Amino acid sequence: MIKITVPEIPPSNNRFIGRDKKWEYQKIKKQWDMLMRANMHDFPKEALSNAEVHIHYVFGDRKRRDPDNYAGKMILDPLVKYGIIQDDCFGCIDLRITAEYIKGRNETQIIVTETRNV
Repeated sequence: MIKITVPEIPPSNNRFIGRDKKWEYQKIKKQWDMLMRANMHDFPKEALSNAEVHIHYVFGDRKRRDPDNYAGKMILDPLVKYGIIQDDCFGCIDLRITAEYIKGRNETQIIVTETRNV
């Protein structure tokens, strides 16, 4: 099991979809790549070909949020890039997204667990 905690929440997809914000998106995606890498401490001997990736958001307020807007693009790509998982396709990962609310706290917890078949 690999646990990664990032002391931030990635932006909602609503911030970019249908808007002309390509460069802002690329800038934030690069920032999240660096955040992910800075908070990775455990690595498998080789990238996992089958894994459950559980993304757990801790939101500091009870604002209404849709899970599909936090599907994890800025999280999954670095997991592939840095050798945690082989690929982020349906055949390689089972993605689970959950959330809770703790007043004043914002963080993203990622738990990657090797599985036999997805």
